[in-house]
Amino acid sequence: MIRFGTIGTNWITDAFLQAAREVPGFALAAVYSRSRETAEAFAAKHEAALVFTDMESMAASKEIDAVYIASPNSLHAEQAVLFMKHGKHVLCEKPLASNEAEARLMTEAAKENGVLLMEAVKSTLLPAFGLIRENLHKIGPVRRYFASYCQYSSRYDAYKQGTILNAFNPAFSNGALMDIGVYCLYPLVVLFGKPDTVKASGLVLQSGVDGEGSMVMQYPEMDAVVMYSKITDSALPSEIQGENGSIRIDRIHTPEKVELRYRNGEVEDLTSLLQRPAMYYETAEFIRLIQMGERESAVNSHQASLITVGIMDEARKQMGIVYPADRKR
Repeated sequence: MIRFGTIGTNWITDAFLQAAREVPGFALAAVYSRSRETAEAFAAKHEAALVFTDMESMAASKEIDAVYIASPNSLHAEQAVLFMKHGKHVLCEKPLASNEAEARLMTEAAKENGVLLMEAVKSTLLPAFGLIRENLHKIGPVRRYFASYCQYSSRYDAYKQGTILNAFNPAFSNGALMDIGVYCLYPLVVLFGKPDTVKASGLVLQSGVDGEGSMVMQYPEMDAVVMYSKITDSALPSEIQGENGSIRIDRIHTPEKVELRYRNGEVEDLTSLLQRPAMYYETAEFIRLIQMGERESAVNSHQASLITVGIMDEARKQMGIVYPADRKR
C-alpha cells in the first residue's frame, strides 16, 4: 500500500480521494490544513488517521510515502520540494508550478532525492487519449491541432460584484490560462513536443489575470490553435487534422467520445467511455510507477510539464501578466 497525505481540503481533493479509493494500493494516511478544525473535519470525512497543521512535520512523518498537492498554484513548488527533500513522492495538481523556473526546481529536487514527481493532468492518462495516440498515424501527416476549452466560472459572478476569489487572484498564480488553458496545451505537448513559436493574446482583467485567451503555435510542418476561457462558455469539440483525415475529440479536458473521420467519408469510432472517475487513471499511473520503482511517467513526463509551463510563461509575457511568484526568480 502507498500511504498518501493530502494538501488541500477543497472540492478537487474530494474528487481525488473519491477516485483514488478505487485504485489498488492506495491508502489515505494523513491530511493537512492550516486550520486544525478544518483538517479534523476533512480527516473524519475521508477516514484519515493523521491530521497535520504544520507542513514540516507532515513532510518528515514516517507514516506517509507520498503526497497529493492541491494547494494554490503559487505554493506548489515550495511544498513539493519540501516533501521531496524528505523522500516523499509527489503527485501535484496542474499547473505544476507558477513558471518554468519553479518547475525546474521541482524536477531537479525529484532527481536529487530519487522520488517520483508527476503533474496530475488527468486527460493524457485517460483511455480515450491512449487511443488517440495509437491511431494518430492513420490521419497522415498532421497539419493542425485545434483545442478549445471555454467554461464560465461560477467565481466570475463574484468577481463582477467586486469580490476577487482565488481563481482570479494573481497572488495565487491563477487565471484562465493556468486553470483551463493548460488542458489544451498539455495534450499538444505530449503528442507533438515543443513548438517553434508561440503567439498569444487575451483579455487581461483588472485583477491582473486573464479571463480568456487564444494562442497560435507553429511547428515545422503543422500549427496549433488553442482557445480557452473562464468568462464564456463553448461546446466546440477539439480536432487534430491530417492530410488523410481528422480526429474529433468531444472534450479536450476529459476525452471520451472520439471519432476518426477519413477524407473519403468513412468514420472510425474511437470512443472509450469512462468506467471509473476521471482522476482514477492518473492515480493508478502514479501508484504503478512507485511500485515499479520508476521515477518519471513516460506520458506526464518532466519534459512535458516543463515545455507546457514554458509555453504558458511566453503567453503570459506577451499578454503582460506577471505573478508575484515571477519576481522571486
